[in-house]
Amino acid sequence: MAKRLGAFLENLVMEIRIALFLLILLASCNNEPTFTPKPRAYPRVIYPEKTYQRFDENYCNFTFEYPIYAEIEQDTSFFEKKPIHPCWFNVYIPAFGSRLHCSYYPIGRGKSFEQLKQDAFQMVQFHNKKANYIEEMRIEKPNHVSGFAFVLDGPAASPFQFYLTDSTQHFMRGALYFNTQVNPDSLAPVYEFVKQDLMKMIETFEWNQ
Repeated sequence: MAKRLGAFLENLVMEIRIALFLLILLASCNNEPTFTPKPRAYPRVIYPEKTYQRFDENYCNFTFEYPIYAEIEQDTSFFEKKPIHPCWFNVYIPAFGSRLHCSYYPIGRGKSFEQLKQDAFQMVQFHNKKANYIEEMRIEKPNHVSGFAFVLDGPAASPFQFYLTDSTQHFMRGALYFNTQVNPDSLAPVYEFVKQDLMKMIETFEWNQ
């Protein structure tokens, strides 16, 4: 009887020790710091000082001001074909990987003003498939320059488009693209910076007489 009682007590003590060990191990695991992933960080962007220069290329019948940190690239091919007019070019900003694609159409040479205007609106609607909404801004300037600017909010490939015209002879269209995956959150500060340059371009746009 005494031996049985001794064995029982010995087993009970062993079970208590094992239970205490497991409790201590479990408590130590719960005290370990929980891993929390850090929010995605975006590369720091250094914004240049806003200084402008005059666009005065002889293949276009207009002028405007554009930033000194941008480059003008004349288009020499369009889907392996020659552009319909020499005044097709890009305003390229290398620091941001952005391009404003500009195309000029003489009104009446192939398309009327209403057809060109309709084409511009259709291109905006094409990008509206992924945009949350479109803000339309009417442009009216005293120097025979009018048109519309379109701000596309959301993950659209082209967040800003516009056209400028005198309604009788000239029609110029612009569309902004970034050479990166569309991410409105990361692009927002850069886009706002570039948008100011585009508004400066529109503000200073003039037809050559």
